[in-house]
Amino acid sequence: MHSRLQRTLIRPASYSGFGFLTGANINVHFHPAADNYGIRFQRIDLLGTEPIPARLEFVLPRQRRTAISNGSATVELIEHVMAALAGLQIDNCLVCLDGPELPGADGSCLPFVQVLQDAGIVTQSTRRETLVLRADARTKPGSDDAEISAGPVFRRTLVISYELDYGPRSPIKPQLLTFEFAPETFVADIAYARTFILQTEVAALQSQGYGSRVTEKDLLIFGPDGVLGNQLRAADECVRHKILDCIGDFALLGCDVHGHFRAYRSGHNLNHEICRKVQASQVVPQLVRRAA
Repeated sequence: MHSRLQRTLIRPASYSGFGFLTGANINVHFHPAADNYGIRFQRIDLLGTEPIPARLEFVLPRQRRTAISNGSATVELIEHVMAALAGLQIDNCLVCLDGPELPGADGSCLPFVQVLQDAGIVTQSTRRETLVLRADARTKPGSDDAEISAGPVFRRTLVISYELDYGPRSPIKPQLLTFEFAPETFVADIAYARTFILQTEVAALQSQGYGSRVTEKDLLIFGPDGVLGNQLRAADECVRHKILDCIGDFALLGCDVHGHFRAYRSGHNLNHEICRKVQASQVVPQLVRRAA
């Protein structure tokens, strides 16, 4: 399989909503960008700040989310927008926002996917770099059951296997899904999956000043007996959302990835860590070229 050509938007796109963390009203504008520009986020509410590349070296340590900073500006909760861009194979885009975080939308990345599709996608002239996994890597924190590994795959594509199991007392039932990436199946099977949280976790976050505007209609909140005030879009929506998060986080490598990632209860920090291991010690990014 040959590397593909890079892609960007035909015209600008916009989306407005409120941030799940701060409750602030946020306007986001997606702009086409030149070959090899990558994905960058710019805080237009902070005058004079430069766009922040959506790359691993700009990631900040955070709980339950992905944030990036260039020292003068920080953007929180980029993972769903990153998933939408990666899922549609939009490689070059400047994302401008007038607040500290991306809108939470409906808890999924589908609203972003829809405005990006409406703007249209165009093929560019430069080939996309492809990271081909040729060795195994694994990361597992000593104090937690969570882990994630990465290794070669027989087909030239990205495969993600995710197992979600929070134990017999959790209202979220065990779920297992293997997803082989393609833009069409991403839009149909992954993009709609919403973020989820336990009712007790919501109360703890709100006591710290986060999530003041978030309601049961904005995402999936699980009480002792299941989802509160909302309905699942699929019986395994939670594991689908975890795969959505993986796609957004893996996009921080700045290239296509061909390999098989196997995750067990992995979150954003582990996703970032496995990407660092792959980037630093396992394989070298290479441009897959047409055979002579």
